[in-house]
Amino acid sequence: MRKYLKFSIAFLALASVVACANKKEREVQYMPDMYVSVPYNPNGADGIYKEGMVNNKPVTGTIARGNVPYEYEDTTADYDRAKAELKSPLEKNEVNLENGKAMYTIYCATCHGKKGDGQGVLAQRDKFNGIPRYDDPARNITEGSIYHVIMYGKNLMGSHSSQLTMKERWQVVQYVEKLKNDLAK
Repeated sequence: MRKYLKFSIAFLALASVVACANKKEREVQYMPDMYVSVPYNPNGADGIYKEGMVNNKPVTGTIARGNVPYEYEDTTADYDRAKAELKSPLEKNEVNLENGKAMYTIYCATCHGKKGDGQGVLAQRDKFNGIPRYDDPARNITEGSIYHVIMYGKNLMGSHSSQLTMKERWQVVQYVEKLKNDLAK
C-alpha cells in the first residue's frame, strides 16, 4: 500500500511540474487534429485527395441518373421547332392525368387558374396581368410548346424544370391539354 501511495505522490508532483511549465503554449496535445485542423477546399485543384488518387468531380458530359437531356435550346426558333415536332412519350391514361392534375394544382393553378382560364389567385389579385387562356386561338398551343415553356419559361413565367421531373412535366402537359379541350367546349 505504501508503494502505491509513494507512486501516486510522485506522479502528482511530476504532473504539476509539467502542467505549470509554460502557460502560453500547449505542451502536449492529446488529439492534435482537434486543435489544428487542416483546411481543404473540396473543389480545389487537389481537393481532399493526395497525389495519384481519383478526384470526385464527374466526368465532363455525364448525365445524372434519371435525367434525359432536352435537345431544344431556349430560343424562339427552338420553341417553334418544339411546338411543331415534340410529342409526349407518356401513355395517355388516368394515372398520368391525375398526377398531372396534382402537379398543376401545386405549380400552375395559382397563376393560370384551376380551369386554365388565366384567372388564378394571383391574376385575381392583380399581381400578374395578361395570363393567357389555354384555349386562346392566337396561341395555338401544342404538347411540345407546353413542355418547352415548362422547361424554360416564357415572358413572366419562370422555368419549372427544377421543380418537376421529366415525367411530371409530361403529365402536366396532358392535364393542360385536357383543360384546353374543356375550355373549348
